Amino acid sequence: MEFEEVFSSKSRMKILKLINQLGQLNVSDVTRRLKLNFTSTSEHLKVLESEGILQERTYGRVRMYRFSETAKAKAVVVLIEAWEKQQPAGNEI
Repeated sequence: MEFEEVFSSKSRMKILKLINQLGQLNVSDVTRRLKLNFTSTSEHLKVLESEGILQERTYGRVRMYRFSETAKAKAVVVLIEAWEKQQPAGNEI
């Protein structure tokens, strides 16, 4: 998948920002916090995992997502944090 395709979704960007803020979340938590559809949230998480940005850990029946340790993931975290530092207060997710 091309760079533009991965980052072309507003929902994927919101998911990345949320996981960056909270560390790790399951699909249901992401869905609830961002008020997204469960199926589309799950698909976005699969795309981000397949690209090596997020990693999934399964605990029983619960699948938790967090940033992976890849160079891509670290670059995304740096980008999010740099972007957030430049935003005026009150512009959260």
